[in-house]
Amino acid sequence: MEGHAVAENQDIRSVLQEDRIFEPPAEFDSRIGGALVGSMEQYRSMHERSLEDPEGFWGEIASEFHWFKPWEKVVEWSAPDCRWFDGGTTNISWNCLERQIEAGHGADVALIWEGEPVGPNGPEIIELTYEQLLKQTCRLANGLKSIGVGRGDVVTIYMGMVPELAIAMLACARIGAVHSIIFGGFSAHAIADRVDDARSKVVLTCDGGWRRGSVVPLKDNVDAACEMTSHIEKVVMLRRCGNQVQLDADRDIDWHDLVSGQDDACECEHMESEDMLFLLYTSGSTGKPKGIVHTTGGYMVHTATTARYVFNLVPGRNQVYWCTADIGWVTGHSYIVYGLLPNRVPTLMYEGAPNFPEEDRFWDIVQRHKVTQFYTAPTAIRAFMKWGDEHPAKHDLSSLCVLGTVGEPINPEAWMWYHKVIGAERCPIVDTWWQTETGGHMITPLPGATPTVPGSCTLPFLGIDAAIVNDKGEEQPPNIGGLLVIRKPWPSMLRGIYGDRERFIETYWSRVKGMYTAGDGARRDDRGYFWIMGRIDDVINVSGHRLGTMEVESALVSHEYVVEAAVVGMPHEIKGTGIAAFCTLGPDIEADDQLRDLLRRHVAEEIGAIAKPDMIRFTAALPKTRSGKIMRRLLRDIASGNETTQDTTTLEDFTVLAKLREQDE
Repeated sequence: MEGHAVAENQDIRSVLQEDRIFEPPAEFDSRIGGALVGSMEQYRSMHERSLEDPEGFWGEIASEFHWFKPWEKVVEWSAPDCRWFDGGTTNISWNCLERQIEAGHGADVALIWEGEPVGPNGPEIIELTYEQLLKQTCRLANGLKSIGVGRGDVVTIYMGMVPELAIAMLACARIGAVHSIIFGGFSAHAIADRVDDARSKVVLTCDGGWRRGSVVPLKDNVDAACEMTSHIEKVVMLRRCGNQVQLDADRDIDWHDLVSGQDDACECEHMESEDMLFLLYTSGSTGKPKGIVHTTGGYMVHTATTARYVFNLVPGRNQVYWCTADIGWVTGHSYIVYGLLPNRVPTLMYEGAPNFPEEDRFWDIVQRHKVTQFYTAPTAIRAFMKWGDEHPAKHDLSSLCVLGTVGEPINPEAWMWYHKVIGAERCPIVDTWWQTETGGHMITPLPGATPTVPGSCTLPFLGIDAAIVNDKGEEQPPNIGGLLVIRKPWPSMLRGIYGDRERFIETYWSRVKGMYTAGDGARRDDRGYFWIMGRIDDVINVSGHRLGTMEVESALVSHEYVVEAAVVGMPHEIKGTGIAAFCTLGPDIEADDQLRDLLRRHVAEEIGAIAKPDMIRFTAALPKTRSGKIMRRLLRDIASGNETTQDTTTLEDFTVLAKLREQDE
């Protein structure tokens, strides 16, 4: 397509096309226990009703849950504020646990946990039934109350992926305490910042956590954080790894000592639907982390409903669901714990890395536990591609029925690899778009209904009124990029930024009046499918043409030599902004100027000459957060030749930045 004419004001993101389309597999219904939504006609009917009659639609769904007192009104909305199921009281811990037990399913497996270390008899595996999970939750809840934790108190949780992490969430929710979970890869400084902002007095942690055979010193990091803040009064430590730790007799409490002897019954607090359930901090390129506020009733209903329909969860059908995220991120909150337990499908937690002790660990887990729904990130999929097809080929993956992706847009070629190699061309892929702020899925295929297209998250979930608009709020025609907005409230939407009303309004509600602005650029194609083009900051204006970095990345990754790519803008004396690309290559591919020229021509053929990168750097690895997201803001500094002064607390491997800076193209 070199030389393709692009009008001056046309968004060049309309040029890259994807014509492959995949209908839901014919055998999907029988393999998964029946499709909950089995056709596009059924989806469109349900979606239309959900927008026209949200009170009736969400009221019917919410009535399936347990409420101590029924709500008075389903939704009240005056942008940017909403209230869902107002006047009702409930408890999400009750709905995760007692609701199943009272229905006669207390002996059913609720949670399956696998540790990272592999001993002579295999990995450590724990299965907890709903009854067992309830007893452990109650013991910890009573233990927390014994050290003064009560309704409305913020409890900071900084733990590895152990069953007690999920138990800690449920225990806090049970007694009305607000949990603030910090991913176990964060630094002491990051812990202190979040503790200070939340004014949290109690921290739950582990001595350490396993990661690639080594111990992450969690307790040491908490000790260092205690030196940076005066808020922490008590630290409860679970012994997991047996690493040596320092204990403060006045502050530190052994987890076992806290729960030992506690009653295994604990009454639930009757929580108002709009009471805060948890805080979850997100990092920005500038300023302190944002404490995203989520409340009880709406979040409970939305996460369980999205989990049910998006993953086609059918209890009693021998399903085993596995989300590979860490609970320290919102994906783990919503789609390991709170969205799964109410659906009565076992949820699997894995402690460690995907390549320990070998690069086939994930596929070994899928085979042994007969996983039916598998939910992971595009960055992991690209790593699997790089490691080689031989690893999944060694294992029986025939139990898989639904594959999912989360965290960032997935390149079409990575989607196709996932479809062919992992799904054997028989598993629908649900490419989900949502955010920490949205609480749950917003735009996603439904596996038994939606024809899927590689790279597109397809259509809005039930109750979601998503649109592509310009700065005036005017909806854009097909294939013209703009701002992704949500025009109507949804149950799990954020209720604010903790302690900062002004920042809440400025960040999410100031750009387009009356609409939630996600911060992502996107477009809709002729089918009405959504394509996420990346953060608004990642839209490059090249010689007057607006270009989505995701399009260029997809074009680069579509070349057989490129495994992963990240694209950012860089200063250019002629164009104003040029295109800088950072690429990791497949094994035995020589990185030289000839390959740079080849890739530039390839991008021109895929998109157009205007999209050819001005700079290409080859790298063995890209700078990523510990959750696997590429840190493009750091790459912008490198491409611009600037020193990095931004927050790097989430960066997994600092040597990647140093190696990139050493390069001269």
